[in-house]
Amino acid sequence: MARTQAQDYGEKRNAILRRSARLFADGGFERTSMSSVAAECGVSKPLLYHYYTNKEELLFDIIHGHLEELCEAIEQADDPGAEPKTRLRGLVGALLDCYRDADAEHKVQINALSALPRDKQEALKGLERKLVTIFADAVKGINPAVDDQQSILKPVTMSLFGMLNWHYMWFRPEGSISREDYADLATNLFVKGLLGLR
Repeated sequence: MARTQAQDYGEKRNAILRRSARLFADGGFERTSMSSVAAECGVSKPLLYHYYTNKEELLFDIIHGHLEELCEAIEQADDPGAEPKTRLRGLVGALLDCYRDADAEHKVQINALSALPRDKQEALKGLERKLVTIFADAVKGINPAVDDQQSILKPVTMSLFGMLNWHYMWFRPEGSISREDYADLATNLFVKGLLGLR
């Protein structure tokens, strides 16, 4: 007879994912054991294995869940009919807002995705490409010349992600600039540079 899931299965699983993400972010995926994950989560190793049979499954779910949240937020925020700069600012703001309280998951995505088997990496990279495609379309709307030079569209778009993806390294909610202010600043800096491309 199959073992039934507890009513709080999803809640416990999400707690394991959040705490594991912090462990992987702080100590590194390779150096973190399932024993330390169990200890951090306050569960026995056998119970942890009831949720995840190995670290790779855990890592995949951390990154997959994070990227799915990002994709959903960006798709909801996207307004292709808006004025181009307004559209881009909406995307930038949505991405930064989705990064709120997700520093660990974001760091794990950047640093540990390559530890997964190739097929798992490809599934996650597909979600990353979905995000890049939406942003790239918004970039083309601001400066159509970029669309005529496909060789620079990706580098230009990834430069914007460079500004946004690494903000967790220095941004502090109690600091001198708010998340909304930084979304304005990053958008303005990027658009001015983008308009200068010929």
